[in-house]
Amino acid sequence: MENNKSLNKYVHFGLVIVLSLVFILFTQQVKLWKNPDSTPIQALTFVGLGFLWLFSMLGIWISDLTKKIKVQFIQDFPILGWVSIVSIVFCLLSNFIVEAILAVDFLSITTPVLAFAGISVANQLVDLTKTSWKILIVAIFVFSGAYLLTTIVAQFGLTLAG
Repeated sequence: MENNKSLNKYVHFGLVIVLSLVFILFTQQVKLWKNPDSTPIQALTFVGLGFLWLFSMLGIWISDLTKKIKVQFIQDFPILGWVSIVSIVFCLLSNFIVEAILAVDFLSITTPVLAFAGISVANQLVDLTKTSWKILIVAIFVFSGAYLLTTIVAQFGLTLAG
């Protein structure tokens, strides 16, 4: 029964990642319609998406394996970290993998990732309402400071560029 539940979890994660890859492909196609000079969709793009799927699934699997290790910081290491490590190792081993992933437009990857991040944060809004109203003041100062610092750095860069 436990193996069936574990298998269903991997099927679920695999299908969610496939849905993400479809969104990436859709976003890349829309970008191609708007800017014909952007990264074209070719056979290597699908290979790159396949590698991204494989690395994600391997990262999830490794994360599950590390839950059996008695070292706490390894158990608490996030799935994203394992996916990144797997990706780095495979990309260091093969230039073909790097070329295949380069065929996937980077901005097309960030769009679904940010959408899923927004959904995951939206699921925790109930927890945010339990915090004090003082967090609003802190957030206003953090966002204002980040915006101000970003505009100062951008203005400095534009001034240097002429």
